[in-house]
Amino acid sequence: MFVICLTGGIGSGKSTAAKYLESLGAHVIDADKLGHETYMPGTNAHSSIIRTFGAEVLGEDQQIDRRVLGTKVFGKPAELTKLTDIVWPEIRKLAESAIERVQLADAKAIIIFEAAVLIEADWTDLGDEVWVVTVERKTAIERCQARDGLKREAIENRLNAQLSNKSRINKADQVISNDHSLQELKAKLDQQWTRLDTR
Repeated sequence: MFVICLTGGIGSGKSTAAKYLESLGAHVIDADKLGHETYMPGTNAHSSIIRTFGAEVLGEDQQIDRRVLGTKVFGKPAELTKLTDIVWPEIRKLAESAIERVQLADAKAIIIFEAAVLIEADWTDLGDEVWVVTVERKTAIERCQARDGLKREAIENRLNAQLSNKSRINKADQVISNDHSLQELKAKLDQQWTRLDTR
């Protein structure tokens, strides 16, 4: 088994890279999907979030209303830290379990653990290598505008709130620049896949 921790900022193409690697035969574990699981009723995080942020974050269906929760933590670093201190350890547990399940099913598996907050949450030790997908700021803005229809100011705010490319690169074993075409991205991933496949 070989585990790659894959990360990158918004508009970098991290998810596109993960999907392509999956098409080559990798098993992808998506931290964002695991994050949604941690919010489900009956989980430790669900109970802790209600205790910490109040019953008003609950919808009528007993699901946590992430928009209401978002208003409680947006622009409030101390409150956001309270939330991540609840959720991130639970995501890690789910990721460890998922990696273990894949290993039991296929001892030679190549696993991609895709996580936007990989470095912030200190999850890099879950893998054998850290891959960072980078993109220039201008390209990231253009992609987010085309993909999500967001206003430039909203994208700028998100970019300013996340780690810089430099900070991510400092933690990387492999850096994959994605400023050009999808074909070029796939070619770079093919090179990495061949390296792993022949290790």
